[in-house]
Amino acid sequence: MYIKAGDTVAVIAGRDQFVTDKKGNKTRKTGRVLRVYPSTDRVLVEGINMVKKHQRPTQANDKGGILEKEAPIHVSNVAIIDPKSGKPARVGYRLKTDKNGELVLGTNNKPIKVRYAKKSGESLDN
Repeated sequence: MYIKAGDTVAVIAGRDQFVTDKKGNKTRKTGRVLRVYPSTDRVLVEGINMVKKHQRPTQANDKGGILEKEAPIHVSNVAIIDPKSGKPARVGYRLKTDKNGELVLGTNNKPIKVRYAKKSGESLDN
């Protein structure tokens, strides 16, 4: 999966795709990925896909009531934000190299793969 926890993503499909301001301008909703569920291809994004959950009173929550919380959204409905342009971009992989152009090896003597935004060529991993 090309999305990791901590990435900033934009919603590109679904009911939470746009937010409209007072002037009527539509902009894409964005948020930070809180958790990734690779087995179901879903991600939990901060402030996106809010659902109401009816909670009965418990010892931890005396009042109970209706809580709003984020629900997971399918990974195909979000795109990583390009750090250079601030727009949604596709993700590619390349091998990490040092200043001399030699491959950087990881702990298991394999080259390290790094994600990059295809639009600008900017690296997504630090």
